[in-house]
Amino acid sequence: MFLDTSSDLNLRVCIGQTPKKVIGKDDVAVPSHLYKVILARRSATSPDLLALGAFVVPNNPIGFDHQLPEFQVGIRELEKMSGLVFFPQVNKDKGVQNICEIDTCRLMSLEEFTLYITTRKVRSARTLERLEKIMSELREKGIKPDEYLLKVYKKKEEELAIQKTMEAREGRAG
Repeated sequence: MFLDTSSDLNLRVCIGQTPKKVIGKDDVAVPSHLYKVILARRSATSPDLLALGAFVVPNNPIGFDHQLPEFQVGIRELEKMSGLVFFPQVNKDKGVQNICEIDTCRLMSLEEFTLYITTRKVRSARTLERLEKIMSELREKGIKPDEYLLKVYKKKEEELAIQKTMEAREGRAG
């Protein structure tokens, strides 16, 4: 989901799981569904609620063919299902907007998700070799890096090149 967090929005999120089923010879408890409740305000100090959304997804892979509104449920329905009261200090019945009417509640496509994960990998690369391997894997998947990933890549490449030069100098000096 892509909420505009460039503004002073204050988001509060609750996550959890719904009733569990027991599976296997060791009776392992596994939740059948996972939930997320999102409360958005203009700022942390604002008493006015901007939007609220509650979502329940099956604890199974859902693929990239679905959109978040397919999993949206009413907050009261989720409270009844979970036995919890979310944000009890907030009046959830007065002037509350559906979060999917403010935001698109659009889930990432496979390509967007791959770019997101690749960007995270680039940020955490510790060597130039690893950095190149990450980008090579992306090319093998046939996905073209977007501008943001290229910017992060260039910055990391410069950072690692400097680090490699300093390590080489230290090696010669020592």
